[in-house]
Amino acid sequence: MKTFARTVRSWAFVRCCLLASLAASSTAAFAQAQIQITPLPEQKPAAVVQLGAHELTASDAQPWLDERMAKAMQQQPIAGAVVVVVKDGNLLLAKGYGYADVAAKKPVDPASTLFRVGSLSNLFTWTAVMQLVEQHQLDLDADINRYLDFSMPPRDGKPITLRDLMTHTAGFEEASKDLFVPDAAALISNEAWVKRWVPARIYPAGDVPAYSNYGAALAGYIVQRVSKQPFEAYVEQHIFQPLDMQHASFRQPLPPALQPDMALSYSSPTEPPHAFELIPAAPAGALSISGDDMARFMIAHLQFGRAGEAQLLAQPTVQAMHGYTRTSVPGLHGMSLGFVRMDRNEQEILGHSGATRYFHSELALFTAQHVGVFVAIDGDADRTWLRQLRNDFADRYFPALPQIRQPTLATAQAHGAQLVGSYLPSRISRSNLRALRNLFEQTQVTMAPDGTLRTPMFDNVVGPVHWREIKPFLWLDDASGSHLGAVMQDGKVRMLAIDDTAPTLVFLPVPDWLLARWNMPLLAVTLTVFLLVALSWPLAALLRRLRGKPWTLEDGSARWYRLSRVTAILQLLFAAGWWLMLPRLDSGTAQLDLRLRLLQLVGWLAVLGTVAVAINAWHAWRAPGGWWRKLDSVILLLACFVTIWFVGSQHLLSLHLDY
Repeated sequence: MKTFARTVRSWAFVRCCLLASLAASSTAAFAQAQIQITPLPEQKPAAVVQLGAHELTASDAQPWLDERMAKAMQQQPIAGAVVVVVKDGNLLLAKGYGYADVAAKKPVDPASTLFRVGSLSNLFTWTAVMQLVEQHQLDLDADINRYLDFSMPPRDGKPITLRDLMTHTAGFEEASKDLFVPDAAALISNEAWVKRWVPARIYPAGDVPAYSNYGAALAGYIVQRVSKQPFEAYVEQHIFQPLDMQHASFRQPLPPALQPDMALSYSSPTEPPHAFELIPAAPAGALSISGDDMARFMIAHLQFGRAGEAQLLAQPTVQAMHGYTRTSVPGLHGMSLGFVRMDRNEQEILGHSGATRYFHSELALFTAQHVGVFVAIDGDADRTWLRQLRNDFADRYFPALPQIRQPTLATAQAHGAQLVGSYLPSRISRSNLRALRNLFEQTQVTMAPDGTLRTPMFDNVVGPVHWREIKPFLWLDDASGSHLGAVMQDGKVRMLAIDDTAPTLVFLPVPDWLLARWNMPLLAVTLTVFLLVALSWPLAALLRRLRGKPWTLEDGSARWYRLSRVTAILQLLFAAGWWLMLPRLDSGTAQLDLRLRLLQLVGWLAVLGTVAVAINAWHAWRAPGGWWRKLDSVILLLACFVTIWFVGSQHLLSLHLDY
């Protein structure tokens, strides 16, 4: 019996061992089978497309852009254009439209045709600045005098910093002279241009946005000084070459190898082209570039400084550049470091626009979407069309979420009434002879009976709009989605702007002494007096001859009488000269100096003639009778005093001709 039990236990043990062995074999086989399984290929995440939006693909964007460009070229004087879109570090589409050379029927090639991009050049200047900041050679918040070899005086004890230059808040008045020169013989270097004349600082640093070509040119000179390279050479070595940008240059004239690729400068495709534009302030506006090369630059900024194998900027530097915002009007767009905020539909958009006399361009980076758009046109087209194209692109591919209509505030009438008045743009001249424009550029904010505001100064930006208050001192136009904001101080408007202008331009209330509503009528009356006096001189002589009456004035009195009439004629000539000259001051050329000096000579003679007018009045009041001559002499003298006020307050006889 014991033997049988032992036998059973032995068989049980053997059986357990066999089962354990089989289980281990099965586990090993199963494990081996798992290792040999080939995983399915990883699927690309589905693109998230917002409800109501089109997916941004080449097949969708290309026909849409083709239609928009065809319509624009039919309606506007555009000879050629290029459109480039990048997405996720790649070139999504690039296409040329029209001709680079109309007569030769040479089509625009996005890979090689160069366009002038005006103020878009700034983005390369600011990128160069940030490269040197990254290398600790520049400090954004240091007094720029540290980097200059000439003095930039402080205003209110506050110096200018590179951060101020990059946000266009250095406080400079407008500088427009010699922005363009007629030929290579007249072309001066950027260094000579910034040193020739330092524009007056009319605002405290960091306070009022006022776009400044001088500020951008000054930053380019600082890059040159610190890097010890000519600005053009620095950009070539540190931006163009790393990004393989072979069709881009700041050099003027263009290098011979690039000249055949330059789009000719057209006002209209039906007119002959103009000469290549020469811009002394090169860092502010002299870049010539192809669409494909601008795509590489956009990709580098959208991909945190990297494009392909090139590292243009370190990621923290790009984040610091894009992430900083200086806002002057609460609730409106501000300036990043060099980039204009163009946000729309809750999308962060960084960009810039640019223009020369014959080219217009716009660049927009949708940073969260890693999308960039660049458009350049050759021709005297409506610049607002570029803005509208950018907005339509945003609405098509990144539309706004449904919004609940914000109610109009009960304070709309009271707050709107505080904004009613006359305004001037912050980008003006005050200390030079171009200040005369301030009498003619004033615009009036009015309020409709329903409490909405009318702002004609913004009609050329967003069109006629109706602003209603949705937050304290923040207004909305429902049709365009644009906002109007105001900064208040002691119950008065300090500055106002809209979304599209706020980063680089605001509007300021006109001081009482400069208001056009009383200055212009006063000027009109004064000129009428001069005209009547000038006409009365020959008419009075003719009437005396017809009536046979003798000349009754003594020789001394007669001399001063005649000189007073000559003074009236000189005043009319001086006013007429400025009427013809003022529009030409914006041409940016230096060819006006001789004519300005001749005009000032007439002005000096007219002002000095006030002495003759005063002596004539003295003689008139000493002589018995002659009430008409007495009245005439006093009115003429008062008119001369008024013109002295205008001449002095508008700097029309300034000894320097910088403006």
